[in-house]
Amino acid sequence: MDLHVRYEGDDDPDKCTARKLSRFDLATLHRRDRETPAGVVLNPHAERALSPADAEHATDRALVALDCSWESAGEKRFSLSGAHRALPYLVAANPVNFGRPMRLTTVEALAAALSILGEPDHAARILAKFTWGETFLELNAEPLRRYADCADSTEVVAVQQAYLDRG
Repeated sequence: MDLHVRYEGDDDPDKCTARKLSRFDLATLHRRDRETPAGVVLNPHAERALSPADAEHATDRALVALDCSWESAGEKRFSLSGAHRALPYLVAANPVNFGRPMRLTTVEALAAALSILGEPDHAARILAKFTWGETFLELNAEPLRRYADCADSTEVVAVQQAYLDRG
């Protein structure tokens, strides 16, 4: 599965996981919407949750993450073609947002998506470039497994709700 990032470049370059993925040829960065391939776009503002039903579309086209700072994430409006999908409830393992729900880095978002879409080995491979990468998979092992077992977005949302209800 080809990994692409719509890269805004407004965060700390030393902590940017998208840039590191690019340096290792694990993802391609794009500075403009029109240069970014259409595919499955990981968008926290999407109305539908990512599910295994999106795997064929992502494999045929691309898996695209949005990379911008959390301070401006709510303000950014990207006009990317493709099927926009939100990731379900997961917990960050990165040093800046460790333990915080839904505050994932770009590599965490891509790895979560790969796991849900049936490519856990690819997820582990991209996370291996980060000292805390394996921790992300350990922290989220059960939900990632359960999301990957779902048939569609509706089932993913039901599993997510079960986690939120545990609160």
